[in-house]
Amino acid sequence: MALGVYPGSFNPPTVAHLAIAETAWRQLGLERVDLVVSRTALGKEGVEVPSLDHRLEVLQEVAASRPWLGVQVVDVQLIVDVAEGYDVVVMGADKWAQVFDPAWYGGSEEARDKAVARLPTVAVVARAGAVLEGVDEHGAVLLDVPEHFTLMSSSAARTGRREWMTPEALDFDERTGAWTDEARYTRYRMR
Repeated sequence: MALGVYPGSFNPPTVAHLAIAETAWRQLGLERVDLVVSRTALGKEGVEVPSLDHRLEVLQEVAASRPWLGVQVVDVQLIVDVAEGYDVVVMGADKWAQVFDPAWYGGSEEARDKAVARLPTVAVVARAGAVLEGVDEHGAVLLDVPEHFTLMSSSAARTGRREWMTPEALDFDERTGAWTDEARYTRYRMR
């Protein structure tokens, strides 16, 4: 059976992340989809709240009731490196654009092209209104995710759309303030 990887910071994990992972699992007949977090996420190097350990704790809770879902942590940052060893890599339109941006490969189009050639099958989700260039030419699979999920984001969940958090993330946030009250979260960590 094929294995899928869904890289991200999941800060916080949202119901959209789950819908995307489940759609990939079902639509592509995957044995498992791993949510994979880099210790230092590319482009998000300064993220410290909540701690990586707490984010992983919440993701483990999310996966606990879903036998098709796993959680992994890696030291690499580029999606092509995170995806090594997997049959499918799942990503949104924003990551699709990032994968093709030479800036992430030292400005080298040649390095980018070599990296992209190493990718397994790509399953991509189009955000509402996003243009996905090169999907056909690179053999990417479009995931059939209901449009309302494509409007959700972790940043919006952190700034008021708490109903977009997974129940596990919402529970952790209510107990600690991890995503919505940094001062309360700091007190929680010092206990």
